[in-house]
Amino acid sequence: MTPHDSPRPALTLPHTRLLRRACLLAALLSGAAGAYTVKAGDTLYSLARTSGTTVAELLRLNGLTSTTLEVGQTLRLPGEGVTAPPPAPTSAPASLAGVTVTAPATLRMGDALVLRLSGPRAGEARVRFLSETGEDVRQPGEVLTPVQVGNEFLVLGRVVLGKTTPLMFEVQVGNERLQRSVPVSSLGQRIQRLNLPASISRKLEDPAREAEDAAVEQAYTRRTAPVWSKPFQEAVKIRAQSSAFGQPRTYVAGGPVGYHFGTDYPAPAGTMVTAVNDGTVILAGMYPVRGGLVVIDHGAGLTSLYFHQRRVTVQVGQKVTRGQKVGEVGSTGLSTGAHLHLEMRVRGEGTDPAGWMNRLWPK
Repeated sequence: MTPHDSPRPALTLPHTRLLRRACLLAALLSGAAGAYTVKAGDTLYSLARTSGTTVAELLRLNGLTSTTLEVGQTLRLPGEGVTAPPPAPTSAPASLAGVTVTAPATLRMGDALVLRLSGPRAGEARVRFLSETGEDVRQPGEVLTPVQVGNEFLVLGRVVLGKTTPLMFEVQVGNERLQRSVPVSSLGQRIQRLNLPASISRKLEDPAREAEDAAVEQAYTRRTAPVWSKPFQEAVKIRAQSSAFGQPRTYVAGGPVGYHFGTDYPAPAGTMVTAVNDGTVILAGMYPVRGGLVVIDHGAGLTSLYFHQRRVTVQVGQKVTRGQKVGEVGSTGLSTGAHLHLEMRVRGEGTDPAGWMNRLWPK
């Protein structure tokens, strides 16, 4: 303390509550940040009271199934400009046989999406994505059963990388069918030419790669009930990216162009890798291309994959919770430096991990 400093008076409990209330009101009124970040001591009740709404409305706005909050979580609150994460524009709802269907208004390549069904017969609906027919996807046109979340029924979908033709879906209830389409735009990324050294690229020719790919493909076929109840979170504390999701790339000079199905997060070797949400470990081990690999089944056809770890700390069949350690960052497999490659796959197709973070469901 310098001679000109003076001790600050300690805040009593009432003063602390008033200060927190003032800070929240300032955030609501300014709307500049576009989000409210949960702080220590916040509850859904206190946020509802300060923002002039109800706990039920906050649950609905954020797609939450639990009143538990996490420090650092972002919330959408009532009021102009206070939307976190930003709400995705939706098309005008359509109805058939007592079921109302709401879909995103626009999509980009690699997006995960949710069709929202409501009404007395929503649970009877069956959904297919008709545009998958003829695409290079796993189980194209698969008949999907909606998952009940609160008063809604949800169907998880995805837009294939490389696809810019409209996404078409069909909802069937009894003998009635509703078909709609959603426009899709490109990511607009340039081709990344890696030109990996032979010591690394030869791993692509490893005889064990076929068994590795087969094991991962088998993981994509699982169709279990969703088990998460909280928003998804980052797998590593360091959020910097080295290679973006969806980047078209070649690995060797003159090689074929493929897509980067995940996001790369550079981090020091040994950095803790944690589960992005609750689930069951269905693959765990060392592989030629993916290196130290963990695959977690979250249900609803969603799997998260963690590549290139130097150490895997979970076992197949193990139940994990959001934030639980699953391994450590490394540079194993097809890798030239320490980083985590994270994938979020919907029925086997890569979706942008950023579209899941701090959300219970994607747009």
